[in-house]
Amino acid sequence: MTSVTGASALEKSENSNAIEDADLSEVVDRYAPLVKRIAHHLLLRMPASVQIDDLIQSGMIGLLEAASKYDVSKGASFETYAGIRIRGSMLDEVRKGDWAPRSVHRKSRKVAEAIKAIEARTGQDAKDKEIAKEMDIDLNAYYAILQDATGSRLFSFDDIMEGDDSAIELAAGELPGPCDGLQRDSFKSHLSRAIDSLPEREKLVLALYYDEELNLKEIGEVIGVSESRVSQIHSQAAMRLRARLADWS
Repeated sequence: MTSVTGASALEKSENSNAIEDADLSEVVDRYAPLVKRIAHHLLLRMPASVQIDDLIQSGMIGLLEAASKYDVSKGASFETYAGIRIRGSMLDEVRKGDWAPRSVHRKSRKVAEAIKAIEARTGQDAKDKEIAKEMDIDLNAYYAILQDATGSRLFSFDDIMEGDDSAIELAAGELPGPCDGLQRDSFKSHLSRAIDSLPEREKLVLALYYDEELNLKEIGEVIGVSESRVSQIHSQAAMRLRARLADWS
């Protein structure tokens, strides 16, 4: 293995598949800010029981794993690959300590089922009142479900795969074989269309959150609603996407 210094040398060397032990401290120093940035971004949608130090610790483990497994021949830059590993390590840690009662997950699935039924029947976006009526609950009860679901399970474009960590491996390009690539491309295509078809406000919230990396309070200021309402819109977008992707295969 060719000795490297930092990730820039690693990315330039065609023969380097990982960072050697002697360089790990330098990698840690260089990418510690990336770990902290990802941790603080994820913390914004975590329940209060999650501590920033725990996220950073698990993220550092992900960084070290990235350093030991990085393969420049896969095409991704080290920073991109490390970001995936860091975030995946943090999500794995949170999933292990899932705090939400099963009732929250069950109600979230019922919301997705209600959305799917309404949209199949009407051919239009299911509205809040329609979803509440389909579930035989009042609007306040529906909003309470959305609020409870906000911290119970992190939503990201990877997590639509029902928490399957293979989504992270797919993103990292580590699954071999042409069938895996076709499956990934097909899913990304379906997901892209599902996102494009979201109601404008839900699509805007996702864009501001994931693309612009604004927090919920900042998004609320942009679109003129409360932080809690942004949280509800975010949860509803997640459930609508799950409903629309439920039949994907």
